[in-house]
Amino acid sequence: MDDKFLKPYDPKATEARIYAEWEESGYFNPDQMIKDGLTEASAETYSIVLPPPNVTGRLHMGHALMLAVEDVFVRTKRMQGFRTLWIPGTDHAAIATQSVVEKDIMKKEGKSRHDLGREELLRRIGDFANESHDTIVSQLKVMGASLDWSREAFTLDAPRTKAVYTVFKQMYDAGLIYRGNRIVNWDPKGQTTISDDEIVHEERKGTLYTFKYAKDFPITISTTRPETKVGDVAVAVHPDDTRYAKFVGKTYEAVFCDVPITVRIVADKEVDPAFGTGALGVTPAHSQIDWEIADRHDLPRIPVINEYAKMTVEGQLNGMKVGEARSTVVEWLRTEGLLEKEEEVTQNISLAERTSGVIEPLPKLQWFIDVNKEIPGRGKSLKQLMLDPVKDGRIEIIPEHFDKTYFHWIENLRDWCISRQIWYGHRVPVWYRGEEIVVGAAPEGEGWVQDEDTLDTWFSSGLWTFSTLGWPEETPELVAYHPTALLETGYDILFFWVARMILMTGFALDTVPFKTVYLHGLVRDAQGRKMSKSLGNNLDPLEIADTFGADAARMALIVGNTPGTDTRISEDKIKGYKNFANKLWNITRYVLTETEGAKDAPLTETDSAVREELAALAADVTRDINEHRIYMAAEKLYHFAWHRLADELIEESKTIFTGEDEAAKASRKVLLLSLLTDILKLLHPFMPFVTEEIWKSVRTKDTLLMVEKWPATAV
Repeated sequence: MDDKFLKPYDPKATEARIYAEWEESGYFNPDQMIKDGLTEASAETYSIVLPPPNVTGRLHMGHALMLAVEDVFVRTKRMQGFRTLWIPGTDHAAIATQSVVEKDIMKKEGKSRHDLGREELLRRIGDFANESHDTIVSQLKVMGASLDWSREAFTLDAPRTKAVYTVFKQMYDAGLIYRGNRIVNWDPKGQTTISDDEIVHEERKGTLYTFKYAKDFPITISTTRPETKVGDVAVAVHPDDTRYAKFVGKTYEAVFCDVPITVRIVADKEVDPAFGTGALGVTPAHSQIDWEIADRHDLPRIPVINEYAKMTVEGQLNGMKVGEARSTVVEWLRTEGLLEKEEEVTQNISLAERTSGVIEPLPKLQWFIDVNKEIPGRGKSLKQLMLDPVKDGRIEIIPEHFDKTYFHWIENLRDWCISRQIWYGHRVPVWYRGEEIVVGAAPEGEGWVQDEDTLDTWFSSGLWTFSTLGWPEETPELVAYHPTALLETGYDILFFWVARMILMTGFALDTVPFKTVYLHGLVRDAQGRKMSKSLGNNLDPLEIADTFGADAARMALIVGNTPGTDTRISEDKIKGYKNFANKLWNITRYVLTETEGAKDAPLTETDSAVREELAALAADVTRDINEHRIYMAAEKLYHFAWHRLADELIEESKTIFTGEDEAAKASRKVLLLSLLTDILKLLHPFMPFVTEEIWKSVRTKDTLLMVEKWPATAV
């Protein structure tokens, strides 16, 4: 027995060394596995792409959960003989990364990006991204992620850029990408459009104002934003609302707070007759809902707010910030005797996540993807490409109740705004010279100017499953490993990322990006609260690994964590699994001590029954993992190792080894060694470090546990 077992297990002294041994072996790369005869070249493939962490800082417990779950599947499949590939990478996260760097420059130097210029800002962002990347890679290794580092990718590197520009050109040529004036989420602070996922909603107290445009106006309306009413072009009512039926189709004129307005009464089924007065003032230029009403009724769109959230109308409101304009309009309504009621309400305010700027819906000339247009030669729209594979079962979403949520979101999907007014990211591959336009690759000749905008980060990350495998070239990796087997990610980005990958892959490859989507929930504290710095309940996975070991963190995150639901984590729970790692250590010390020099021997009837029990457990655990119930598999292994093996079988063995029955002693030694061997194999995907370290003392030849064969599931 090794002397190391005389001391308690020390993860801090073990884990980094073990990871270095795994890396040195080259076995994270399936090509090396094949070369060394550990996997057949003809074996079935199993592939996962790592959801790329943003290069904006450190990993959090949600990342740790993601890594633990994915590594369980990857290590299991590798041991089962699959050609197993797990591709690592990072995301340039354009808006988030540029925002972090810009804030730092302003704080330290008092300079804006315009003071620095595009080239210098991009150089500084690149330096920051490289440093952050190195930090993230070290963190991924600390958590034990068995990623093929030889295939590491970055959403902004040259191969991914080529893929992005290729898809852009193909979509443009197919008439799916267009430049148009449509309403977008505008961040007045960041001075860019942003996507829905970059918006946070904050509950605030507001006031619902009920009033008329003028004394002779026949209908009363309600709104929390009276300053926008200078841009109203209609009042919409429900077609079945008898209160307003006689006004439908009529047009009225008024002067509202110095601004002449023309208002048509329209009937629209989307109006809720029970909300407010049942009449909706329609401001198409500053509301997504109103924009769609304008589409249906051919209404004009009159902008009254600019990119700096200032009023652009003539009169007393001109140049005012929207908040100041609101107060001015309300005071004018009071003075004119038009204000009928004021009610305090709670409302969700949309804020830009990175700048905290209040979002202004504005019509802007931007680049969009048309999700409803039929794709030439395909007979389907992009929206249908997103719906069909989930409906027909080519893609399974776990848990399945997210299917309905997915369908609802896709069916109500609007055209996707893909352009951003920032400098970091893939620059829109479009060049202009007078009336000429070139798309895809930089044209030759003088006088060409490239579009100033960059592409939404989700555009590039939407290509992730196939751009990381070499597309647009048809590489051997693309042929072998795509579609990928599994995408594991948080349920909160089902629409923003998962759906867009299905869209992009369906268009570019006419296939699916993955066969299964496994959605995990949020990691919360012991009281069920969301982790945050302000609450002081944030757990740093690196600090947790340093204190308790990565194995303990992984088990604490997996056990009891069903897909699609939030999980609670605490230091006490993690400490419990550190104790479990030490329990395995102690079990090994006992088994190696008692079986030293043991020879092969037939098993007694009792011990044969125990072997069958473990074979049944192995079959059960294998089934759980294959059917994505890893939380159940982990718990079953924990209970067998601690309660069945340690508490019962080892205690029973102490009596056997002090007895006179030599056949029983020989049998029990064989049994204990075989149980320990198989438990280490079954636990390895969950607790790779401690099991690998123990394996060094249990193995009969100089091989890594990571590439050992998975236990047979039958006797």
